[in-house]
Amino acid sequence: VFALIVFACLVGEGYTNLPSNPQLFCIFNHNEDACRYGIGIGILAFLACVFFFMVDIYFPQISNTTDRKYLVLADLGFSGLWTFLWFIGFCFLTNQWSWTQAADVHFGADSARAAITFSFFSIFSW
Repeated sequence: VFALIVFACLVGEGYTNLPSNPQLFCIFNHNEDACRYGIGIGILAFLACVFFFMVDIYFPQISNTTDRKYLVLADLGFSGLWTFLWFIGFCFLTNQWSWTQAADVHFGADSARAAITFSFFSIFSW
């Protein structure tokens, strides 16, 4: 759920433009990589959650203990990696938001703060 919130905040209001220029730019200090990183880990986290949820559904039907062990280790390893990536995302988005000029933010500040907040919450949920 947190990954979807981060993704939706960045896609919905993460890009803005100046009234005099129709070109969109990322709300996080005009750094396109900040928006791309948040969107990327949000999408991949959601897809991974769907995959591991399906694995959890079929887990009791897997009789081979070696396969079960590898699935559990893959889940644990992926969760550890994604915890680290969410931490990096939180730090990156927070840093870029702190360097953002207030004059550049006409709307979308709440979405940017929500993306940062739910990136932080995702660290603990993973």
